[in-house]
Amino acid sequence: MNNRRKLIVALGASVLAAPFRIRAQQVKKSVVVGILATEDQLSAQTVVAAFKQGLQELGYVEGKNLTLQLRFADGKLERVPGFATELVNLKVDVIVSAGTVTTIALQKATSTIPIVMANTLDPVGNGLVKTLARPGGNITGLSSLGGDIGGKHLEMLLSVAPKLSRVAVLLNPGNQSHPLVLKSIQSAALKTSTTILPLEARTAPEIENAFSAMTQGKAGAVIVARDGFYINQTRQITELALKNRLPSISERASYAEAGGLMSYGVNPGEQFRRAATYVDKILKGAKPADLPVEQPTKFELVINRKTAKALGLTIPQALLVSADKVIE
Repeated sequence: MNNRRKLIVALGASVLAAPFRIRAQQVKKSVVVGILATEDQLSAQTVVAAFKQGLQELGYVEGKNLTLQLRFADGKLERVPGFATELVNLKVDVIVSAGTVTTIALQKATSTIPIVMANTLDPVGNGLVKTLARPGGNITGLSSLGGDIGGKHLEMLLSVAPKLSRVAVLLNPGNQSHPLVLKSIQSAALKTSTTILPLEARTAPEIENAFSAMTQGKAGAVIVARDGFYINQTRQITELALKNRLPSISERASYAEAGGLMSYGVNPGEQFRRAATYVDKILKGAKPADLPVEQPTKFELVINRKTAKALGLTIPQALLVSADKVIE
């Protein structure tokens, strides 16, 4: 074979081999990702599905090159530290944290395994990252800005019931983010003539007692702070609010959909879908310390007009127009 023919054969072989090399580079090694949430599996199924979809769009398919280790505390915050340690001991590649309580527990459990926050309140104020621009440790992801939303919740309740003089706030004493939420609401209340009545509950009977205390304290409305246990107890809380004729608001859309008057906050499914992009970057070699923490740019307002009618309230047209969803 002359030299010219050898060159042609070699070039042909290299062209044929190229697609195989490209495909081989696209195949990702099998990875293990942990998820830690305070709520139960049923309540978290929507956000987990959004996270899986986000990963699938990036080439990770569960059962093929992806294994998920899911841990749900079922609203029992005392179980969170144990689950955090369990995921660390499994030596997963990345852990996704569903909230402030879980992120704090994971920070205590590991300083080496990357942690991606899907929805964490004030990560700088809680000591989870150095700055939003440069987290500086093994934690990055998305902030929910939930503390600032408390003031917005108060504003919305006042727009629906302008004569409110006392507003209750339902808080879980085991949730480390709730003091910040309460502080935000109290600061906003100083600009109005509203008195804030904080009430704590960490069990179903305590929630019942808290609503009795609201009535005794002559509260005219209630703000329900976002919490894994409260998400599990959404039905109980919305029914008690309606029974006691209290306009109520919380962060998750599922709260208004279940019978609460309003919800206003970030879309948790979208937060988890975005968290998938952080996981992908980290698995490809990026360091959490160098990945800026994202802040939400969109908040969703859901209004339950059926509940408003049951409470004898008229929702202002300006609020209805700005709503992402109105339940009739």
